[in-house]
Amino acid sequence: MTAERILVTSALPYANGRIHIGHIAGAYLPADTYVRYKKMTGADVIYIGGSDEHGVPTTLAAEAAGLTSQELVDRYHFANEAAFAALGIDYDIYGRTTWPEHYENTQAFFTKLLEGGHIEARETEQLYCSSCGRFLPDRYVEGTCHHCAAPGARGDQCDACGKLIDALKLVDPVCKICGSTPEARKSTHWFLKLGDFEPRLREWIASHGEWRNNVTRFTKGWFDEGLRARAITRDLDWGVPVPLEEARGKVIYVWFDAPIGYLTNTQVWAREQGEAEKWREYWQSEDCRMIHFIGKDNIPFHAITWPAMLMGVADYNLPDCVVANEYLNFKGGKFSKSLGNMIAVEDFLKHFPPDVLRFYLTVSAPETADSDFTWEDFQQRVNTQLADVLGNFIHRTLTFAAKYFKGAVPDRGNPPSREQAACALISVAAEKCGDELERFRCRAAFEHVMELAREGNRLFDESKPWVTRKEDLRRCASSIHVCLQIVRGLAALIRPFMPHAADRLRKMLGQAALDTGPGSWQKIGRELITGGMPMGKPEVPFKKYDPDEIEALDAQIAAEAAGGPAG
Repeated sequence: MTAERILVTSALPYANGRIHIGHIAGAYLPADTYVRYKKMTGADVIYIGGSDEHGVPTTLAAEAAGLTSQELVDRYHFANEAAFAALGIDYDIYGRTTWPEHYENTQAFFTKLLEGGHIEARETEQLYCSSCGRFLPDRYVEGTCHHCAAPGARGDQCDACGKLIDALKLVDPVCKICGSTPEARKSTHWFLKLGDFEPRLREWIASHGEWRNNVTRFTKGWFDEGLRARAITRDLDWGVPVPLEEARGKVIYVWFDAPIGYLTNTQVWAREQGEAEKWREYWQSEDCRMIHFIGKDNIPFHAITWPAMLMGVADYNLPDCVVANEYLNFKGGKFSKSLGNMIAVEDFLKHFPPDVLRFYLTVSAPETADSDFTWEDFQQRVNTQLADVLGNFIHRTLTFAAKYFKGAVPDRGNPPSREQAACALISVAAEKCGDELERFRCRAAFEHVMELAREGNRLFDESKPWVTRKEDLRRCASSIHVCLQIVRGLAALIRPFMPHAADRLRKMLGQAALDTGPGSWQKIGRELITGGMPMGKPEVPFKKYDPDEIEALDAQIAAEAAGGPAG
């Protein structure tokens, strides 16, 4: 039987600043959790990521930092790659859009779409700053949104209402560099004719009724307005050059070039595997699913623009699913690198283990609505759920076995029906958890893990091993054996969510640990441990935090962020 083949991507983050935990909650942790789960089921799945290194956010940050754009992206590409790795985000490749291969791919897309009649040149009016002596790309302009009247809207998109912006329609626009009022001047640019693909896009999206409401709702809004041609070139000196003599000095818009990075990075990955053509199995094979994990601000590009590009080029698969999360906010406001309202991953991990953050972002995931990070909520969930429920059951079971059964799994014996039923719940939890992960619902999936841990605690309390060890050692051994079966199931179930904790727990279980390789998910609760298996030394799985400690860490992380690198 051929293994299920899946290509998973997460939106390429701009390499203009440090990755923050709002990013992780939206596009990266859910993807990593899903990939880890699918690998445990035996699927042939690769996870493609990388840096988005072009665009106006990069040039703005470079100018503010007194660096060239290349110097800036070199700094943050490697810093963010390290932050992802520290958090356990396990990419098969973390690539770059400044790779020569990516320039070639992007220009090839442009050329093929142009030759197919899907790109046209237009003379347009662009905002020009006389003081700076240059045309202003969209993010060099700020003003009041012409859709919702929110202040501080960028020239490409309004964060308040989520709609794309026509910079010329901004109310009271100003140049973000010098603060002066720009004027409109004529400039020739090239446009992708999205209307060419509207009938097929409508049919394609309509065929995916399983997609989240936020994606279908957003795309419906675009269709209701009619798909207009979108400019895909900019007057910049940083980016992929437009491959036309008459467009010298212009570059391809970052939102045209960025998703092509998924293709480039897969091709580079294949070459590094020693199988240069293997990328075709994921991009051109009918039996491969392509799944994009994004934040909701990226919906129009991944559900409209990018599929239209793929349709026009006609050489590659279309996405099978676009999974868009809402925003994780911070103390009532949006996490934002540009606004400085953020907790960088590297700062967070100086004070907390990576799986504590992975746990919290899973149980508070903004899957269907925005959620809000507060330190109070973080402490409450970590203490009452992670430590008091999951950690407590694991620790009390392992320490009891270590103390009273010489660090080995006691014999199963003939457990009563209550304990047999509890043991049967392990495979039920795996099935339910897997069903939710297949639908990309990580928060609901983890709840089945927590319910199994609660059941373990109830069983431990009801069986009273601290009593039966004195009165009926066989009965005590049977109870602890069943509890260890549940611990073993939990060790496997938490691996997609908290891989570092899963590794620690497997070490504590020793020979009683379940293999977590391909095909292991289906074995959870079905391959049982046997008496006499030696175990490792038990440790406290998860620490609890008191309010004073959290308050001090909040202040310290805020101070580190204020004094850290720009971005």
